[in-house]
Amino acid sequence: MRGRHVETFLVQKRSSSKEHLNGYDYNREGLIGYSHSGHTSNPSWKCPLPHILVATISSFLFGYHLGVVNDTLESISVKLGFSGSTLAEGLVVSTCLAGALLGSLFSGWISDGIGRRRAFQLCALPMIIGASMSATTSSLEGMLLGRFFVGTGMGLGPPVAALYVSEVSPAYVRGTYGSFTQIATCLGLMTALLIGIPAKNDPSWWRVCFWVSTIPATLLAILMEFCTESPYWLYKRGRIAQTEEELERLFGAPHVKSAMAELSKTDNRADEADSVKFSELLYGCHFKVVFIGSALFAFQQLSGINAVFFFSSTVFKSAGVPSDSGNICIGVVNLSGSIVAMILMDRLGRKLLLLGSFLGMASSGYWFVLAFSLGAGPVPGLLLSEILPSRIRAKAMAVCMSVHWVVNFFVGLLFLNLLDMLGPQILYTIFATFCLLAAVFVKKNVIETKGKSLQEIEMALIPVD
Repeated sequence: MRGRHVETFLVQKRSSSKEHLNGYDYNREGLIGYSHSGHTSNPSWKCPLPHILVATISSFLFGYHLGVVNDTLESISVKLGFSGSTLAEGLVVSTCLAGALLGSLFSGWISDGIGRRRAFQLCALPMIIGASMSATTSSLEGMLLGRFFVGTGMGLGPPVAALYVSEVSPAYVRGTYGSFTQIATCLGLMTALLIGIPAKNDPSWWRVCFWVSTIPATLLAILMEFCTESPYWLYKRGRIAQTEEELERLFGAPHVKSAMAELSKTDNRADEADSVKFSELLYGCHFKVVFIGSALFAFQQLSGINAVFFFSSTVFKSAGVPSDSGNICIGVVNLSGSIVAMILMDRLGRKLLLLGSFLGMASSGYWFVLAFSLGAGPVPGLLLSEILPSRIRAKAMAVCMSVHWVVNFFVGLLFLNLLDMLGPQILYTIFATFCLLAAVFVKKNVIETKGKSLQEIEMALIPVD
């Protein structure tokens, strides 16, 4: 009997939601989207854009620090006295990822506790400190400590960026703006590869590479002071006047009243986000979406993509290919594919891009990076911000990103050893197998979110007893 009542309620909610889309749609995350059929136009996409661009500096730094040791690892190992030790080289890469795991674990509680803006500024601080330590160290221990500090900022930044972009973007450009974080990551990675080129001839150039990263980190901390806070976060804290001010900054005065009205309708559980327990994310009604998000990030890393980004110079050298031109090609292909994905995201849909991406990565190494950039790279973060219920979003994002960093850590730590032990053919066959398993998982478990409001997505995922 209870199941019938729940089913009837869900049908009524979905019907109501569809009728609501004929006028305007403002979901509980503060994403306004007015249809052109109504008397009110869509809010301008231009006003939120500067705030989103500042937020994506954190994604740029994420990509930069993923790639900064690619060209420089050899000269770092010689200068710091661990040349020839694949374990030590793996630690230089993976210690950063261990720090990222710590940062991501606490990202949900930090962003819910002090707000999105302050969380961005907090993530910039260890990146500045850690990069400075890495640039000035004379020992392996100092490098590892610096990389660990950088990693904590890397772990905190991406989940907060995904939250912030989703909460300040108009609904009709949410997919496009959500892709900006991946494009920024690609730009950061490409910048690191380009700046690292002189390291082949200058044994101390790697210090410059680390110093360069302090510039965007400092800009992030300063510029975020002038950016808007998430209206959703402010409203949940009872700061009504500030919420209205930020809504006006983002979407214009004509949209504030209706946006506040919609926020008030979804405020019946305003205090519950602060009381979300860790166990709730692993058991019960939220387990399915948390599992889907965690699995997507795990498959993303088990595809072997970061083995390419971390160690492409080493692999190119062993294959007799000039690493400079090879790395530039990787960066250009990754960036180009991400731009194409941004265009296709709201046209073909998230699920189709994921399926095509994982199948393309499994089929051939020649277009591996391109296939990744078209789906497996940009989609998981955006999809996760769409399918996670608003009440648990920040903390569930932290859990899913933690899985990402755990798998990433072991890939970075073990890749060189496995390459020596198994050889490239067997190792890359294993990666291809994981890509095929990922495609099967996406086909069976991922729902399409294209063209749906976040409220509709959340209602579709509520389990019926």
